[in-house]
Amino acid sequence: MKETMFVDPQRCIGCRSCVAACRECSTHKGFSMIFVDYFDRAETTATMPTICMHCVEPTCALVCPADAIKMTEDGIVMTALKPRCLDCRNCVNACPFGVPKYNSQMHLQMKCDMCFDRTSEGLKPMCASVCPTGALSFGTYEQIVPLRRTKPVNVHVFGNQRVETKVYLMLPTDSDEVSVEGVDAADPAIHESWIDTQAEETDKSNQF
Repeated sequence: MKETMFVDPQRCIGCRSCVAACRECSTHKGFSMIFVDYFDRAETTATMPTICMHCVEPTCALVCPADAIKMTEDGIVMTALKPRCLDCRNCVNACPFGVPKYNSQMHLQMKCDMCFDRTSEGLKPMCASVCPTGALSFGTYEQIVPLRRTKPVNVHVFGNQRVETKVYLMLPTDSDEVSVEGVDAADPAIHESWIDTQAEETDKSNQF
């Protein structure tokens, strides 16, 4: 399989090395396209890096009236093209992951493009190259997944919207004893989002 990003929230220590490194990417004009968010600041110091999930059918591109957001042959969803961007911010409002940000200085929607200038030359994205814990990793499914005790998820459900992504979110397994070595990448059970399970449990509870 082709290389992609793997996000493992359990490994994030909130150091924000990824944020600093992202600013150094030559296509970002000194702005960081990655964000480190708190899960619940009042209760815990746990953090999570937020990057573009590079959806297979990107909502941001679908709602753009100027066709300013393009996708490469490798499935990388790019930042809006400056000559085409209308400042309408449809993409910012439509993204289910809340990733695209509007840069008021440049009058442009900007987002993580997986350091396309680097990855197209065989280099890792800036964030993955500096992450000290592996919360952000870059590689193939076969390289990353067998080394983790987590479940790779690339299908997420938001209400009636089902979103498949190029980027994998690594979530805790039901048991610490579960091994993912030799896992079948085509098995839909492996990629089930926790949101799916939560929705099913909610439906069951509403029946009583």
